[in-house]
Amino acid sequence: MRLKSLLLSLSAIAALSVGSAHAAGAELIVNGGFETGTAGQLNFGGSASGWNTVNGYTFLFHGTGADTTGVSGQYGNLKLWGPGNGAANGLTASPAGGNFLASDGAFQQSPITQSVNGLVAGQQYNLSFYWAGAQQQGFSGANTEQWQVSLGNETHATGVVHNTSHGFTGWQKETFTFTATGASALLSFLAVGTPAGVPPFSLLDGVSMTSAVPEPETWAMLGLGLGLVGFAARRRKAAVNAA
Repeated sequence: MRLKSLLLSLSAIAALSVGSAHAAGAELIVNGGFETGTAGQLNFGGSASGWNTVNGYTFLFHGTGADTTGVSGQYGNLKLWGPGNGAANGLTASPAGGNFLASDGAFQQSPITQSVNGLVAGQQYNLSFYWAGAQQQGFSGANTEQWQVSLGNETHATGVVHNTSHGFTGWQKETFTFTATGASALLSFLAVGTPAGVPPFSLLDGVSMTSAVPEPETWAMLGLGLGLVGFAARRRKAAVNAA
């Protein structure tokens, strides 16, 4: 009975250790899916809770309205080319679903930012997101889209997608690894597109950041818990064989 109780206790320790390992990967981004906010141009009637921009030509769209109802901005209503306005380009909401952001990469460029807290200096973090290229309805011409992404002073860039006139590139997932230099850092997304005047829009959704690996003490606790469970199991087997 004592051995059985010990085994159960050690199993509980191992389970808690696994839970701690999962906790080490806690989500660090606020409103990464842009579900909390108001449709429209950010700072001109539109908003995305937890995110900021300064005079950028960036819009929050509901997943199904980008090519139908559109959204309002400082220069009037804005839509993206899609099946809802005559372009059979397959425009759709992202795999994350719901709302998404769209930012002009060649006009009134301004980064979309969020202060990320709870970081550990020297630790690596994985940032993932969905993105795509699209074009403002009412304009024509081939175009390109890209995102430049920074955490503090470290910057990564997606590849450049080449979009046809009235086109949509389809969503893709990107993952970058950053190394923290302090307890907090500014996360920044800057849309980059060409040429000016066609307008090239970079789309963004499903932003997520978690620790790349559990902290060392978490691994130590997990190893200790599992090791003790294994030791107790061997003791029990030996006792049974001896009997």
